[in-house]
Amino acid sequence: MDLFLLKKIISAFIMPLSLIIILLLLAIIFYRSKPSFSFKCLCASTLLLFLSSFAPFADWIMAPLESSYPSFSQSQKPVDYIVILGCGHTSDDRLPATSQLYACSLERLVEAIRIFRLHPEATLITSGFNGADPSSNATKVKEAAISLGIPESKIITENFPKDTEEEAQLIAPRIQNTHSVLITNADHMPRAIEYFQKYGANPIAAPASHWVKGNFQAKSWGYYVPNGRKLQQTTYAWYETLGLTVQLIKSLFE
Repeated sequence: MDLFLLKKIISAFIMPLSLIIILLLLAIIFYRSKPSFSFKCLCASTLLLFLSSFAPFADWIMAPLESSYPSFSQSQKPVDYIVILGCGHTSDDRLPATSQLYACSLERLVEAIRIFRLHPEATLITSGFNGADPSSNATKVKEAAISLGIPESKIITENFPKDTEEEAQLIAPRIQNTHSVLITNADHMPRAIEYFQKYGANPIAAPASHWVKGNFQAKSWGYYVPNGRKLQQTTYAWYETLGLTVQLIKSLFE
């Protein structure tokens, strides 16, 4: 089996929602034969569901990841490259390219355009493979960027990297010894920067798509009601924490 696919399958099974479903299935299966075990599984799944979808908990585990790097402001030096890491899209010719992008890709592109307006001397590098889609994510982000006014001559595509490490392996040699900016989701930035530094590049972090906002503002009662979006946020925080752990373990053996 392809290693990339294997990693995705394993990670899917250890995400909060997957664990909740597994615990619920165990509770049903052992309801009669082992009622005490079944009850414990039910309680564990309920607690995990509540915590994962509870905003204060979700923000608590996400905030350290997102606060690792500040937002990008205008650089005193010219910027050579603006690197946009891949995320995802679904090709549909009935829609404009911007509407085909997943929210993460669109938000990264918006940040790239903001920085490009500050530094029009820069060249954009879009990245990401196609998976099962006819178009690579790099190509689709490029199409969206052109539709939003970025000159085609100012965009380079890297169509083959499947994950962040492959992106760093391919792009880092190009941006070594340059003044470049790296754009990805704020929670993903610590892992991305670590990979680029590993392969010899030191880009400036430009985190996008923050989950935790308005930390010091008073919260309404709705903030404390569990909801699906916070479950998604917890899932991303858990995924990135696992990714950083694996990254650390791998570095110990290299």
